[in-house]
Amino acid sequence: MLGKIQLSSFENASIIRKMTILYFLMSIIPVGVLYYLYLMIKTHGEITLDEPQFALVLAFVVLGVGVGYVALRAMLFSVVEVTIKSAKTLKDILGPVKTGPLAYTDTNEIKVLARSFNEVTTQLEENIRNLELAKKTLSTVLSRIGEGISSMENIDGFLDLIIETMTEALSGRAGFLFLTEETTGDFILKSFFGCDGKKIPTERVYHDDCFIQDICAQKQPVIISKIPASSVLAPILESPVLAAPMILHEDELGIILLSGRVCEEKFADEEKELLYNLALQTAVAIENSKLNEDRERTYFETISALAMAVEAKDPYSRGHLDRVANLAVRIAEEMNLSKDDGLALRDAAKLHDLGKIGIVDDILTKNGPLNKEESLLMKKHPVIGEGIIKPIHSLSNLCDIVRHHHEKLDGSGYPDGLKGDEISLLVRILTVADIFDALTSDRPYRKALVSVKAINEMRLMGEKIDQKIVNVLEKVI
Repeated sequence: MLGKIQLSSFENASIIRKMTILYFLMSIIPVGVLYYLYLMIKTHGEITLDEPQFALVLAFVVLGVGVGYVALRAMLFSVVEVTIKSAKTLKDILGPVKTGPLAYTDTNEIKVLARSFNEVTTQLEENIRNLELAKKTLSTVLSRIGEGISSMENIDGFLDLIIETMTEALSGRAGFLFLTEETTGDFILKSFFGCDGKKIPTERVYHDDCFIQDICAQKQPVIISKIPASSVLAPILESPVLAAPMILHEDELGIILLSGRVCEEKFADEEKELLYNLALQTAVAIENSKLNEDRERTYFETISALAMAVEAKDPYSRGHLDRVANLAVRIAEEMNLSKDDGLALRDAAKLHDLGKIGIVDDILTKNGPLNKEESLLMKKHPVIGEGIIKPIHSLSNLCDIVRHHHEKLDGSGYPDGLKGDEISLLVRILTVADIFDALTSDRPYRKALVSVKAINEMRLMGEKIDQKIVNVLEKVI
């Protein structure tokens, strides 16, 4: 057992310690031979070795050197093996272009290993920078839209802001928004960002371009790696292209294009779906503008689409906003509330978690319960959400619901600790719908409950929530 422990200790030792031990062992025989010769000189005044004795001494020296060589070679071979594996792994991950200088050579192992680790460190730093940039970009999208709302006089300025924010949020080099002219079918470049204006024709009209027609015909978002040379857009676009048609009631109103990337990564499927959702909401905004409806409703549609982007960060909460909205409206209908109350509940439900745009991803996607500090940060999201929609006049009726959807009747909720009648009926309805959907959805730390068990759990909450509304909920599910 002691031998196994000592062997294990040697195997786990550092390279310097291993070399020290091996050097000491290698030195024992040569030093022993020298000491033996020293004793001969001291005793006899000369070295007297016959041929058998010399052969024996030589054998010991060769044996010591041989054992040391084999041991050192085995130790250094592990370093070479790590070098080869690290270079190969980096080549698989980063590609041959970036890792060309790391090619393995028999005479350059330590240098290759050092450069491999340096490349890993560089790549990690780049990834961290990209993540921080993405987080910063996404967290400013809504605030920039909020700032732009007050100064917009028409839909054109709004579309300019949409293209700018989405191009930067998805790391595109340039963004374009084309509208379809109803009578001629031509494509009109309505807004662009990041492209040299000198390349854009003065009239901004593109006739019968097959590239745009093919995208519209698919009625789905697409990622295009190569731009057809026959397209009149070829001079202003660069690969890859992420495109999504703006469709409303089966009508193609135009397309949104993102051209090129400021980073080397390709467009991902999540980004494709995000652009598609934005394109659909933008189509609604354009149609609303054409019909001369309340323009601020257009801003709601876009903010709702961006709220979906926040929701998409957490795979366990996807679809939560729509489910809560549907459930809250059904409860309102069962309670015979007015149509306006039902619409307010629907809109507030779609925006009630909007404030999570200001919460760091580590907390939003944490695989388990939050600690005290994280919980305090998470509890700020209702206030952040209210702050985003408050400047929009047509959404002012949603502020109370968005801010207070985590309040409890006994005063244990947040952010204001309201009690009883201080909490409005619409807030109580949304709270019940929100809790029910959370209980009946999978979470990293538990499985979804069936409806009956979820209702029982809500009964156990007692006076924290309105049990009369729970009764109505039980009828409509």
